Amino acid sequence: MKKISQFLIVVAASLFWNVCYAQAKQLHAVASFSILADIVEQVGGDHVVVTSLVGRNEDTHVFEPRPQAAATLGKADIVIVNGLGFEGWMEKLIQASATKAEVVAASNGIESRKLDEGGQQIPDPHAWQNPANGLIYARNVADGLCNVDPEDCAVFRSNVEVYGAKIQTLDDSLHQRFAQIPEARRLVITTHDAFAYFGSAYGIRFLAAEGMSTDSEPSAADLAKLVRQVKQSGTSALFLENMSDQRLIDQIALETGVKPGGMLFADALSQPAEGGGTYLEMVKHNAELLIAAMAGS
Repeated sequence: MKKISQFLIVVAASLFWNVCYAQAKQLHAVASFSILADIVEQVGGDHVVVTSLVGRNEDTHVFEPRPQAAATLGKADIVIVNGLGFEGWMEKLIQASATKAEVVAASNGIESRKLDEGGQQIPDPHAWQNPANGLIYARNVADGLCNVDPEDCAVFRSNVEVYGAKIQTLDDSLHQRFAQIPEARRLVITTHDAFAYFGSAYGIRFLAAEGMSTDSEPSAADLAKLVRQVKQSGTSALFLENMSDQRLIDQIALETGVKPGGMLFADALSQPAEGGGTYLEMVKHNAELLIAAMAGS
């Protein structure tokens, strides 16, 4: 009996230390915004604890970091940002945090589109809206995690393969479905210029009342021009984004007679019950709304 008790003690101690060791190996990753945080979670799995600086249904363009954000970065093993000028506040925040974490730009290697912002051509940061770029994001995240935690690199690579297959399947399906819609009907009005990559991927033309940033409001002249375009083009529907002002789309709808087609998720995930709780769910949600509007259903 004494030997059995000693054996059980040894087993219990071994299990305890194995659990502690597994917990100790978890990386602390900080992602700049919710869409990126989900991609990091998919690639990192159980080996990574992810904190998103900008939460669900929150606007990265107008985010103002508080002191707690610097403290969060200071404790991170790895910081993952979008890049392409999306997080204008991030450089100062990293400096203020004095973090020693590795900083990874998920958009590395992506050929960025250009936006006209106040007469200047700047990179369009919304590259994740093309699922093919989402796969590049995931691979860049895996590279960063492997640099910080080489021992678990095989796990990260395996997760990317599984996740990448899901992204590819969705992308292939959307190419087929949008191709069935007449090109003349693939025209959409949104309140925020965030869907150029999506439009380029699937042959859709997006017109936006705002510029790249939701922090800017359209001028009266810009709004009048957009209203004329809506009336002349036979646009299928108007769409609001989950960080935009409902009044803008209501005004355009009132002046054009085109009914709003629902809420798209542009720069942030929604709450899980709202249809855009993950990156893949977000893309599916947006696509379903757009296809329904273009098909006239």
